[in-house]
Amino acid sequence: MIEIVHLKKSFGEKQVLKDVSLNIPKGKTTCILGGSGSGKSTLIKCLIGLLEATSGQILVDGRDITKIKSEVKLAAVRRRFGYLFQEGALFDSMTVGENVTFGLKYLTDAPSSDYPRIIREKLALVGLKEDVAKLNPSELSGGMKKRVSLARVLAVEPEVILYDEPTTGLDPIMSDIISDLIIELKAKLGVTSVVITHDMHSAFKIADYIAFLYEGNILLYGTPQDFRNTDNPYVKQFVTGSSKGPIHMKLRAE
Repeated sequence: MIEIVHLKKSFGEKQVLKDVSLNIPKGKTTCILGGSGSGKSTLIKCLIGLLEATSGQILVDGRDITKIKSEVKLAAVRRRFGYLFQEGALFDSMTVGENVTFGLKYLTDAPSSDYPRIIREKLALVGLKEDVAKLNPSELSGGMKKRVSLARVLAVEPEVILYDEPTTGLDPIMSDIISDLIIELKAKLGVTSVVITHDMHSAFKIADYIAFLYEGNILLYGTPQDFRNTDNPYVKQFVTGSSKGPIHMKLRAE
């Protein structure tokens, strides 16, 4: 469904994505791993058009979206994507229900009379009861905020969901609940998922395919089993979480 070809992104003289090529198959979950500053969030923002690529191609069903200059046409492509922000990005001045339906006004033709049903259905999909809709974000736990944010994404029925660090800031139990939720949504809705993460436990649980991004390049792409069996010293150190290895040596040298 999505093919990234020799993608590069620079900010001034700093080259964040050096040469990224990656296939993201339809209906599967692809995790993109990497340490802080490896270019993960930059990659996902290029995918949805929030950032303009310096060069390269991003093909969605064969169409290169980097060549689309019309904001109207680009908006039509963006409607196929749902983006779960790292911090959830709920609006504090709105109730949960208002947050869930926020995108409907701008991205769909759904009548407001359908909003109560959509709120109920999408909250149920993420494991929340209907009465949560009356609460304010300030009354929610971190895990509930993540789920409400995901319900807002689901409300517009995207074909692709981009998750930016979905388990960051959550305890291990809630992180596992979010991972289970990603698996359930793929099974129920058949959505294509791209998950940016540095959470190895979550990645091994949810991923059909994993890509390891290091200093702007993909060092390894394969199945979770490929990552468990890898001999690549950089990938192996990241997977095991060891303080001994080439990444540690490079950081010390810097």
